[in-house]
Amino acid sequence: MKKIILSFILIISISLLSGCLYPQDKLAKNQVPYEDQLQSVQSAVEKFQKDNDGILPIKTEEKSTSIYEKYPIEFNKLIQNRYMAEPPGNAYENGGIFQYVIINAETKPTVKLFDLRIAEKIRDIRIRITAQGYPPFGKQVAYNVYTINFKKLGFKSEPYVVSPYTNNNLPFVINGSGDIFVDYRMDLYQALKTTHSTYKQGEDIRPILTNDSSFVPAYSLPYTINKKNEPVFLTK
Repeated sequence: MKKIILSFILIISISLLSGCLYPQDKLAKNQVPYEDQLQSVQSAVEKFQKDNDGILPIKTEEKSTSIYEKYPIEFNKLIQNRYMAEPPGNAYENGGIFQYVIINAETKPTVKLFDLRIAEKIRDIRIRITAQGYPPFGKQVAYNVYTINFKKLGFKSEPYVVSPYTNNNLPFVINGSGDIFVDYRMDLYQALKTTHSTYKQGEDIRPILTNDSSFVPAYSLPYTINKKNEPVFLTK
């Protein structure tokens, strides 16, 4: 009985939290990744870096954080120093659904986006796992990478993420530590068919997704290619 009550409280909590995070998520302007907004932030970042001896206006996350979520932009630094009047309307800091991040921070700092609704879905899955007490592992798809038995978590259908690259419905996977990730193999498979770039086995191929897109592959594991030039998880 206590377990059922705890599960109910946790699910209600995430619903309330989601409402707090995105009070304006019904506004179309907060859900569109406008290119001009991305470029205005890119310009502000470049000016800030030039005026501050190469320092970037970022929050540095933990070392273990994925490279695609590791450097979120600190808009307060841009606003206080008058590089921008306010964050873009679609930025999380202004009621939007996108987190602005920087990739290639040490070589060519580039502003990209990721959709925070992905984080909400992962949070929901984690809450259900916490309520159950252990991750319901499914099939092993690579070393230390598994599918998730969502039925055991009470889902009527498997949750998914709509790809910002292809509109594919992307599934979730989990590792042995209980960390949840989006599986981008479908997107990578399509990208490898059309790219002119060449990759070697053992090389992380995720940049193929960011080269011609405004988005990063948020909450992703590293991927490489096999002998058939197909995407596979890059495991050690």
